Amino acid sequence: MVINAFSSGTFPRPKVGSPRREADAGSPDEARGVGWQIWTLAAVLCFMYMLVGLRTQERMLSNSFDLGIFDQAVRSYAHGRLPVSELNGPDSPVLGDHFSPILALLAPFYLVWPTAKTLLVAQAALVALSVVPLARWARRSLGQPAALVIGAAYGLSWGVASAIGFDFHEVAFAAPLLAFSLSALGQGRMRAAALWSLPLLLVKEDLGMAVCVIGLLIARRGARRTGFVTAGIGAGAALLTVLVIIPSFNTTGSYTHWFGIDAVGRGGGLLGLLDHATLGLVTPLDKATTLLFCLAPVLFLAVRSPLALVAVPTFLWRFASNYSPDWGTRYHYSLVVMTVFFAAFIDALIKRRPSAASLRRHLVGVGGVALLLLPNFPMWQLFQPATWRDDIRIGTARAVMRLIPDGATVQASTYLVPQLSNRTTVSLFGWYASRPNPQWILVDTFVPANLRWPQTFPQERAALDAARAGGYTTVADTFGYVLLHRPG
Repeated sequence: MVINAFSSGTFPRPKVGSPRREADAGSPDEARGVGWQIWTLAAVLCFMYMLVGLRTQERMLSNSFDLGIFDQAVRSYAHGRLPVSELNGPDSPVLGDHFSPILALLAPFYLVWPTAKTLLVAQAALVALSVVPLARWARRSLGQPAALVIGAAYGLSWGVASAIGFDFHEVAFAAPLLAFSLSALGQGRMRAAALWSLPLLLVKEDLGMAVCVIGLLIARRGARRTGFVTAGIGAGAALLTVLVIIPSFNTTGSYTHWFGIDAVGRGGGLLGLLDHATLGLVTPLDKATTLLFCLAPVLFLAVRSPLALVAVPTFLWRFASNYSPDWGTRYHYSLVVMTVFFAAFIDALIKRRPSAASLRRHLVGVGGVALLLLPNFPMWQLFQPATWRDDIRIGTARAVMRLIPDGATVQASTYLVPQLSNRTTVSLFGWYASRPNPQWILVDTFVPANLRWPQTFPQERAALDAARAGGYTTVADTFGYVLLHRPG
């Protein structure tokens, strides 16, 4: 349909009018029942996401931080306990690190399939679901071809790909909630926008401020009572979780992530704080680069919509952080931003009332940028032959891991942790917070230097020698996998 529309020159003219009238009016596409094409697109994207996540896990390239942490948390919920993660410290409560009780929704699925792969499949489904409300909104106002192009561009965007390619994270729940909320807001359904936004408070503590912004936008569009109540709940919940709930679970009695967003390293004192809150938000260059990369997939048009303001709290905490990975384009940090910006892109495009030719140019641009950036991010793994080849060492690793009994305490290398987290009490070998004196130690000594964490090769070798000197015996030493056991 997309190809035919472009080639025949019959690209549908977008409908214009008030957001509420657009929301209520039926479209010719809806009358023809073509909504299945959007769901098909979402299903295809879901399948691609699952392939990336599951194949990464099967190749033993998933990480202790964070797939292992979330696997341990959901495992706790599945067994009727408050979530703990051995990776953060012995019996460390996860709610003392981040407030993400929405993870409990995955517990029933984990009981059926108790493995980290459950989380990867759930993430694929949640992120793919976020395509549906955005594409349906675009279809109602811009036509079916536009819906499919925008949906595909969002689903293949680098921010989504980076999240899918790096383990599992709680923000997978945020993507569909934001998509449904902002789509409703853009179409004038204020109460629906508010109701879809409120569960974000259970996803992560920083999203309370995103809910606050959504509430203010609702108020700005006329639903003042609904908007101000939503904004108040969002701001209040953010403060409650950061100042009360998380500290009550944290062994230090505080919200430890405050220490990542202070003025340390920028001179200290009032001048250091001022510098950190101004120039420090756009330097070093990585921060500005990330902002440009976030706007490029939507042709910078998102800035013309007030919906883009929902991303501001996320940018503020990321760029105020002293933790450099928060600034960049890797990992999962840009998933929320990508959802917000594509919603803002649709809103801005509708308000421009583009001609068919102008709409066609915008869609070619947004699709072209998505395809241009695709090879530089994890979705491209699907087209790489190496992704589908198994390392000959994987079979050895699985055989060695089978020597570790269920329920044992273990320290393991970061890439081995997610393979053991569903059946053992596993922590990270060489990590300062790991449980001391575990029953078993499993280390992959062949990990390349550029992928090693948290220890260098000399540090790892010294730690293994110290373990042997402390009474551990070597059970296996094959193909680089070293398994030690502590008798008694």
